[in-house]
Amino acid sequence: MVPAFPLASLVDPILDRALAEDLAGGDLTSEACIPPDHAGRGEFVARGPIVACGLVLAARVFARVDPGVRVTHHVVDGEKVAAGGALLRVEGRARALLMGERVALNFVQRLSGIATATRAFVDAIPAGGHLRIVDTRKTTPGLRVLERYAVRCGGGHNHRDMLGSAVLIKDNHIVVCGSVRAAIERARAHAPHTTRIECEVDTLEQLDEALAAGADVVLLDNMDDSTTQEAVRRVRAQKGDQVTVEASGNVAIERIPALSATGVDVVSIGALTHSVRAADVGLDLHV
Repeated sequence: MVPAFPLASLVDPILDRALAEDLAGGDLTSEACIPPDHAGRGEFVARGPIVACGLVLAARVFARVDPGVRVTHHVVDGEKVAAGGALLRVEGRARALLMGERVALNFVQRLSGIATATRAFVDAIPAGGHLRIVDTRKTTPGLRVLERYAVRCGGGHNHRDMLGSAVLIKDNHIVVCGSVRAAIERARAHAPHTTRIECEVDTLEQLDEALAAGADVVLLDNMDDSTTQEAVRRVRAQKGDQVTVEASGNVAIERIPALSATGVDVVSIGALTHSVRAADVGLDLHV
């Protein structure tokens, strides 16, 4: 099932800024070379195997450039596409197709890259595993709502959307507060009663302190597999399934089977958004 697309009120300003960035001075080349009513058609094509994402955005880009452009979807966001596979067709004034080409491709390539990378991590979970792959706030400024949609299209899940979404006590909070216990107790005293308290821990000693202080979620930061396994054992022995265990910190895809075997509930991966490679997608235009 295709994940819910973000609200238009959040997406359209992003599209408008992207189009203004590219078209504030018009399209000098197309206006000089191509008659106004010259028609064209084109196909968005995957140059390599991808998980498609951003196709709805591409359609909205062309609609904003020229409402007369017709867009036909061959696949939907979240669908696997083989190399050479067509994603969508665009038909209309050739000038409009060229004016919207780069902006539409930028979105499709970026978001398909994120969806493809996310699906690879999800597919690395062993059969029967219940590990959840999630993103982080390490997103491109201004594009978070779109990049998190791409993670969902790849089969992943989202961490907190913004700082106001949840309490997550990290190492610098602990430094300021003086200890893990002090940070958790202050958060418990002042956060809304509906809010769960998550605390990052770097050592097993900090983990024990977090559990004793009543953390609802513990984030195991940069622990190796054996330490992670011991951390999960301690959590289950003391709290059962009442405490969620998250692992994070430079997690490579090769580690996913081992992390799944430790029993952690969640693995958060900043690389899904902060350093992903754009998918290779092109627009093949015909007249």
